[in-house]
Amino acid sequence: MGRILLLAMEEVLGRSGLNAVLRLAGLDHLIGDYPPNTFDRGFPFEHLGEIHDSLDRLYGAKSGRGLAWRAGRICFKYGMQEFAPNLADGNLAFRLLPLRMKVITGANALTDLFNRHSDQVVHVSEDADRVWWHVERCPVCWGRHTEAPCCHLAVGLIQESLYWVSGGRSFMVEEIHCCGRGDSSCSIQVTREPLD
Repeated sequence: MGRILLLAMEEVLGRSGLNAVLRLAGLDHLIGDYPPNTFDRGFPFEHLGEIHDSLDRLYGAKSGRGLAWRAGRICFKYGMQEFAPNLADGNLAFRLLPLRMKVITGANALTDLFNRHSDQVVHVSEDADRVWWHVERCPVCWGRHTEAPCCHLAVGLIQESLYWVSGGRSFMVEEIHCCGRGDSSCSIQVTREPLD
């Protein structure tokens, strides 16, 4: 997953932009030497938190948010290339589900993927109007101390997964709670109904 993140960041920032972020984060050893394409858990949460902190410091909080959001969307694209066999995408029964069921089924499949292949602790809950994505051990804000929720990469990844699950519809996705600002978990809400 660390390799996927760095490839997505390189696509958004360009190689020189990513190298500048890695240098600022003190992660020079990753320049031109991304983690191998394996399921090993060799990319520490600290690295991800440092990269996001450096992204904000280098580009400013507002631009850093937009860049992280775009990188999250691209992470989903690269992740699908690696993990698609683990998701319900090719299953005819899944494709025939009503949209509301696709959203929760897709969220649960993605949650299972992160819980199995990373050290994150993720679960999904739902109420009448929203689906909630809860991360108790969040790598995006790991080691960060912020005034506002800062897991923009996760928001982008969830937005892109919903776009894919729904066949091209957009949903309101917003982080409400964040470990980076002292909350007990990162909680991202997703409206059940698409915006369009």
